[in-house]
Amino acid sequence: MYGSDRARQMQIRSGADGKIAVGDDGMLPADPVHPGADLTGINDNWWVGLSLLHNLFAREHNVICDGLKARYPTWKDEELFQHARLINAALIAKIHTVEWTPGILGHPALDFSMHANWSGIPCRVLRAVLGKNSEAAFGIIGSPTDQHSAPYAMTEEFTAVYRLHPLIPENLDVRRLDSTEITASDLVKMQGPASRKFMQTHGFANLLYSFGTAHPGAIRLHNFPNFLRRFTKDGQPLLDVAAIDIMRDRERGVPRYNRFRELVGKKRVNTFEEITSIPGAARKMRAIYKGNVDRVDLMVGLLAEDLPEGFGFSDTAFRIFILMASRRLKSDRFFTDDYRAEVYTNFGLDWIHNNGMKSVLLRHMPQLGPALEGVNNAFAPWNVLRG
Repeated sequence: MYGSDRARQMQIRSGADGKIAVGDDGMLPADPVHPGADLTGINDNWWVGLSLLHNLFAREHNVICDGLKARYPTWKDEELFQHARLINAALIAKIHTVEWTPGILGHPALDFSMHANWSGIPCRVLRAVLGKNSEAAFGIIGSPTDQHSAPYAMTEEFTAVYRLHPLIPENLDVRRLDSTEITASDLVKMQGPASRKFMQTHGFANLLYSFGTAHPGAIRLHNFPNFLRRFTKDGQPLLDVAAIDIMRDRERGVPRYNRFRELVGKKRVNTFEEITSIPGAARKMRAIYKGNVDRVDLMVGLLAEDLPEGFGFSDTAFRIFILMASRRLKSDRFFTDDYRAEVYTNFGLDWIHNNGMKSVLLRHMPQLGPALEGVNNAFAPWNVLRG
């Protein structure tokens, strides 16, 4: 949302009170360079889903600016912007850790562990015994920074297990908050140059509601969205994203599925049937890989692998997820050594602690209240209203 360089950051700012520039309708303006995209930090591969999140958290940034200005009236535009950016980014990291991840990995133990990952196990005795530097007792946030022998980076292994295109459905039921009207729309018609027009046609609140009541695709074999297997973009040649996903792992040296399992501490498999119980999948893999189970591509194995109860993706992938989720926090000084009032302000720390995805949604779109009533995790399905 904020871009990766100072020049882009200055383009998206309003120049007053630390705020991001928005139009009279409260929405991000159009990017004059990329037709159909919003003017935001990074808008490559733009589509309505990204637009919803960028618009939502741009509004959150601006509300945080209002809160900071009320408490620090002498602060200038730069101080307000940079503090709001820091607070907003930490809130997004918290939401990803304790809400999105348990939402897609629906198991009580996982929910408990991700909250512990962020803020520790809420047990007074444990905290007293282990002390303030214990991550088990107090979580990673605010603990000492540790790069674990190498500066943090998005590793090839993490990129490989995060190829989650099957989450994307072929189409979306666009619903209205004020009626039972449903309009089915192909996802290919709400991306690229068509993104802003689609948003303007259906409205910010209605599209948030539509995505909130939609279900993601299963991260399994035979569920890759067909429109991404014959995808055209900006005049480029026809793209088969499924084939590209596999080829990227091969050309970048990511181990095949069996060796990958071994490297993350799992037992190697000797037969295709050990990988999966999906009907017919073992037979197809045997034919494609000429009977050699060691040749199964990582992505194919991950999509075929039988899942733990409640999990939305494989245990093999999860081992990389939990490692990188922890490292992402532990190696960043703004979540560790500098997660303190002198950097964030007391207001900022309170904002992060007291908010989550549901409160953000309701703050900026209170008309979503009935859809979110009784919903504890905003990444779980919302209530479908009857008009």
